[in-house]
Amino acid sequence: MNTPTSATTDAVTDQVPPAPKKRRRVPPLSLAAWKQFVRVAKPYWLGDEKKKAWGLLALLIVLMLFETKFAVMLNDQAGEMTSALAAKSGERFWASVRACLFVLAFAVPIYAFYYYMRDLFANQWRRWLTSRFLDGYLTGRKYYELGSNAEIDNPDQRIAEDISTFTGRSIHFLLIFLGSLMSLVAFSTVLWSISHLLVGVLAVYALAGTVIALWVFGNPLIHLNFWQLRREADFRFSLMRVRENAESIAFYRGEEQERAHIDSKFEKVIQNFARLIKKQRSLNLFQRAFSRLDMVLPAVILAGGVLSGELEVGRAVQAAGAFSAVLGAVGLIVDNFESLSRFVAGIDRLQALSNLVMPNAEVKAVEENTHPRIQTRPGEHLALESLTLHPPQSERVLIKELTLALKPGDALLITGDSGCGKSSLLRAIAGLWSTGSGVIHHPPMEDFFFLPQQPYLQSGTLRSQLIYPSQQSALSDEQLMDILKQVHLPLLAERVGGLDAVHDWEKLLSVGEQQRLAFGRVLVHEPNIVILDEATSALDSANEASLYARLRASGTTLISVAHRAAVLRHHTHVLRLMGEGAWEVHEATGYQFDGPVAAFRSGDAANFQPARLQRKVAAVA
Repeated sequence: MNTPTSATTDAVTDQVPPAPKKRRRVPPLSLAAWKQFVRVAKPYWLGDEKKKAWGLLALLIVLMLFETKFAVMLNDQAGEMTSALAAKSGERFWASVRACLFVLAFAVPIYAFYYYMRDLFANQWRRWLTSRFLDGYLTGRKYYELGSNAEIDNPDQRIAEDISTFTGRSIHFLLIFLGSLMSLVAFSTVLWSISHLLVGVLAVYALAGTVIALWVFGNPLIHLNFWQLRREADFRFSLMRVRENAESIAFYRGEEQERAHIDSKFEKVIQNFARLIKKQRSLNLFQRAFSRLDMVLPAVILAGGVLSGELEVGRAVQAAGAFSAVLGAVGLIVDNFESLSRFVAGIDRLQALSNLVMPNAEVKAVEENTHPRIQTRPGEHLALESLTLHPPQSERVLIKELTLALKPGDALLITGDSGCGKSSLLRAIAGLWSTGSGVIHHPPMEDFFFLPQQPYLQSGTLRSQLIYPSQQSALSDEQLMDILKQVHLPLLAERVGGLDAVHDWEKLLSVGEQQRLAFGRVLVHEPNIVILDEATSALDSANEASLYARLRASGTTLISVAHRAAVLRHHTHVLRLMGEGAWEVHEATGYQFDGPVAAFRSGDAANFQPARLQRKVAAVA
């Protein structure tokens, strides 16, 4: 290993706190909301499934044309039956009844098929859009970056629920908009032929209602719906944390504090919903008054013509039906304002997630130029060159100007006080953290294998746990069983029911067994570099020594974070982090955890110069 063998850095005295970020406002029901909708929806309509998308839309439009035509025909026949009854003409009445039944024979199946195709279309779109978001979410470890991003909350809910709402509501509103347009054209002709005055009154009435709805109820409802989605997600997540950490909570007997935490989240849900329904109450009053006046206005305007005998009663009924249809078309926003406000709030949440998991390349380039990042370059061996490391969204210096290089077969032990940056350095090597400066030269990431203190065990078979993160392995069952023996789990497969047994492994296995199973993954994949973050903390000394010896015998390069003196003999060098960016590198031979070297702190780092060590620049592969 090539290093500046005794290197220290001065404590960082000036730490600038990150600038507070402005709260992002939810866009109102306006052009901004429409642009957000287009950015989320456009890839589906112009992507690899565009032919299917446009084909399904065309089919729905054709079905809607038939449905609108049948609605006009039924409205005409309703007027005809009324006129026949008023004229006491039985033949005319029964002819109209037969015509209605004939129309219904075609209208009902088309109506049912239309709604089936609408839901099928929404389901297809949801599958494609969810797949696209999952690709972005799981590619480049974006899911990890979102965990430290305060701007985004509950990405799981946005993918699982908000996408479903988005696709379903998008299809719904698109079709009712197109249906309203068709109804407007079809029934306006009927209405114009009966009364020009009625058309003018309708236009003014609908325009005034739409303006009032947007002006009075627009932004408050969208804002409250946005926060309702967030509060509900936070409440659900607090319940999920209890389920995932049930054993720890039970040991601590922390039920009272957990209940208080859950109650605080639920109280926010209730309070926001109370404000929401108060605003919706006012909206409902306005909507009810707006929609019910269509029963009065046509009658008032046409009453004179009917009473004077100039207009048949049936024509007045036709006009009332056409008036309601046209009012529903032009009053689309008023009638659906509550749903539209929830829809716009969901669009904003999806757009925010899209910006993070599928960022614009130009925006990303600007961000990288604005904020210095640790560079990664391919190399034959792992080497760090003038590495300075900060936590994400912080100016605190954890490590400053660290330079070292590991040769094949080297074993580096990283030690230091809690919170000095040991695990953070591993995150930087793994590419999880990039805030800072310097260069990391590394072989392909496929040559690395990381073992955390708490192994991740997925839902699946014992075989899938052993070969994780691979989905398949060329190793036979006998070879996998032999690996279990090498990690001192010879009876595990027999105990659980074989390699293909499925269990809740986190509950079934002790932490020590989980750590040994994780070591088995290393033997399955045979990486060139293994990084262990206190990966043997739950093991006894004999198991720990045996597993380390197995790795060292294979010639694997090791990087370990540990606090036990017993692991020192399995390493060739020690990197001691001293806090405030200071660090020292020593040969493992003769190093003592509790000796004089370990007693130094960052304030003494500049004065620590072992006589047998000389400063030099690391040779970077």
